[in-house]
Amino acid sequence: MREASFLRLNAPWLGAGALLTFLSGFGQTYFISIFAGEIRAEFGLSNGQWGGIYTLGTTASALLMVWAGSLADRFRVRALGASVLVLLACACLLMSLSTAWLLPVVIFALRFTGQGMTSHIAVVAMSRWFVATRGRALSIATLGFSVGEALLPLIFVSLLVLFDWRVLWVAATCISLLGVPLLMMLLRQERQPASDAENNQSFGMDARHWTRAETLRHPLFWFMVPAILGPAAFNTAFFFLQVHFAEIKGSAHVELVAMFPFYTAISVVSMMLSGWLLDRFGTKTLIPFYQLPMVVAFLCFAVADSPFMALVGMTFLGVTTGANATLPNAFWAEFYGTAHIGAIKSLAAAVMVFGSAIGPGLTGVLIDLGFGIEQQYVWVASYFVLTSLLVWVGVSRFKTQLTATA
Repeated sequence: MREASFLRLNAPWLGAGALLTFLSGFGQTYFISIFAGEIRAEFGLSNGQWGGIYTLGTTASALLMVWAGSLADRFRVRALGASVLVLLACACLLMSLSTAWLLPVVIFALRFTGQGMTSHIAVVAMSRWFVATRGRALSIATLGFSVGEALLPLIFVSLLVLFDWRVLWVAATCISLLGVPLLMMLLRQERQPASDAENNQSFGMDARHWTRAETLRHPLFWFMVPAILGPAAFNTAFFFLQVHFAEIKGSAHVELVAMFPFYTAISVVSMMLSGWLLDRFGTKTLIPFYQLPMVVAFLCFAVADSPFMALVGMTFLGVTTGANATLPNAFWAEFYGTAHIGAIKSLAAAVMVFGSAIGPGLTGVLIDLGFGIEQQYVWVASYFVLTSLLVWVGVSRFKTQLTATA
């Protein structure tokens, strides 16, 4: 009853967040990589070359995010979100018209507007608008990510049998544009970001609001950087190389894609559970451990010799993916306050986007150099052991500064 009341009272804001996270899918790797085979064939690209282009465009978008992310502190979601959706639609249209020399620009535009700004605006809004129920708000609003991951690959891979890949990007353009009036309708009565942060007084460590410059100089931020970078880099790499992964495992691409709804279901359960636990225990208790399932996931991918083992890997990947949608986003508000959350979160978003740039480029180049993806995934599992240790050390050192804020 209490949950139903929460949903009913906050439906427009939560719906706006879910809409933005869903539409961000057109700039996410899981969607762009659907067309990897067609793009590489049409433009004559190797895995390393395609990964390099993807890295270049995504890195440029990460650099721009450092500046653009702070716009969420100054403009209403209604205006900023609608503008970004129009730019996302333009990027999708540009992909449908792309040539080889234009491809890096297109990737930059898709990654910046989709993966970067659209999702950033959504999670910043949830972090600011909700305090005591921040975990639940984030878990519900970010369901858009999961719905996109479940439906878009399956639908568009199926449509590739019937339509040219460029036509499907025109369809993505139209869907993005349809999101603009829907967002405007949902946010007819939106609170001002600045006044909302002021009224809620959701302080961080030492009972104060931290600026972006102060956050950047604080040691805890740097303890968190490898953990922010890791899921973005290697989750992205896995989906980016999904065609290659299916080939070396002797499976049809559509068989692998058919597992995505199951992966999404697991991530949704994990997302909702982590949101509930977050509101009860805070990020300081949960965040040191949420990347450990990635260790199991990538070890399963490395040794998988059957669809069942791949499915086990997808299960553990989904556990961290779901928690990753709530815990890190709430972490910045809990430890650094909400007054400058857009600017602070833009730093984390830039690291995340940069990670998603490194992953495909690094793995693609290593494949070209003779380091197989299975060998790489063992290294990736080791990386997540290290990130979990670093987060535990950092949070253990500074969580006592939250005591004064209770």
